[in-house]
Amino acid sequence: MAMAMLNLSKVAVGCGDLAALARRIAARMEAGEVAITTRYRPTRHAEVIGGSLFWIIRHQFVARQRIIGFGQADDGARTLIRLDSELVPVTPQPRRAHQGWRYLADKDAPADLASDPTGLSELPPELLGELAALALV
Repeated sequence: MAMAMLNLSKVAVGCGDLAALARRIAARMEAGEVAITTRYRPTRHAEVIGGSLFWIIRHQFVARQRIIGFGQADDGARTLIRLDSELVPVTPQPRRAHQGWRYLADKDAPADLASDPTGLSELPPELLGELAALALV
């Protein structure tokens, strides 16, 4: 029996849209990875490796990145979350903002936008975000 994958969610503080998040990730990319820091390593860190970090912008899930692993920051006081550099847009799904990160079970995670059979991936991101905010998608 396969074990369900566990993911994390995090607010993209200071990013107004997916394009801003993509620019931030591109600026932090090094050798195909992106590292973000957090004060505390997640208690269930071993369970989220191979899962994804789902980004929240304007109270909606907008994209995800695969979690590669964890490390220690140079200062020794913070933890690095190592992410794949690929930013995968997901079907917008309402989510309250929160501080830090939260666990997210696979069954509750939004689907990748490219795999959505409804054709939503063809819409401009701004329009898709507005429709999701109105709970129309």
